[in-house]
Amino acid sequence: MSLPDEHIHTHATGEAAKTVEKRQQPQELVFYSGWFCPFVQRVWITLEERGIPYQYKEVNPYKKEKHFLDINPKGLVPAFEYRGKALYESLVMCEFLEDAYPQHAPRLLPADPYERAYARVWIDHITKAFIPAFFRLLQAQEKDKQDAARAELYKALGQLAEKRQGPYFLGAQLSLVDVAIAPWAVRDYILAENRAYRRADIPNGWKEWAELLEKRESVLRTISDKEHYAEIYSRYLKDEAQSEAAKATRAGKVIP
Repeated sequence: MSLPDEHIHTHATGEAAKTVEKRQQPQELVFYSGWFCPFVQRVWITLEERGIPYQYKEVNPYKKEKHFLDINPKGLVPAFEYRGKALYESLVMCEFLEDAYPQHAPRLLPADPYERAYARVWIDHITKAFIPAFFRLLQAQEKDKQDAARAELYKALGQLAEKRQGPYFLGAQLSLVDVAIAPWAVRDYILAENRAYRRADIPNGWKEWAELLEKRESVLRTISDKEHYAEIYSRYLKDEAQSEAAKATRAGKVIP
């Protein structure tokens, strides 16, 4: 029996589709993407924000074709093929772009070693505290588990927002910390509609920060039409999704 996630909408729509259309010419950097994936969107925002040339290739990770598995043996998006060499893991890819394309502005990590390390500390917080709580709340079926996950999510976001130094996390300019959280900011309406989540209930200005992130041009250019996200996230809301993140959350394991 095929997995229901195999039948996701096959391509980006809306503003994201316009971006894809512009990114079809061969380049030394090939971006293997899944339009629906928040981890993909981190890398996509980075590429668009910094104006780095790339070729976009859509992948359904639930149908793991041989060439894609050669690029990423885990069979997960996002992934790069750079001058014939493979690279994957969203945050690793974002940092790679900082190093491989230094001439493309803006840079998303500070030049100062301490500030750079400080940014990585809070990116790690997003990875370890926020994202697991987001998926737990999304997939929880019983009210007590939803309440516990929501409290955990609010705490993680409140701690992160407390450290924001300006309109963006590190001040006046967008940084990789903002990019790391942005895809979930544009998806939190799903929690608002289904899990009693309210941005305004989170302390330290999360609501204002999230609103700023979702209006960023590079974010808008990498978002598809809401109706197609609804199809995907309905499976998470019923705890039936078969993504690696969903399976790990269901099993109480670390999200790969």
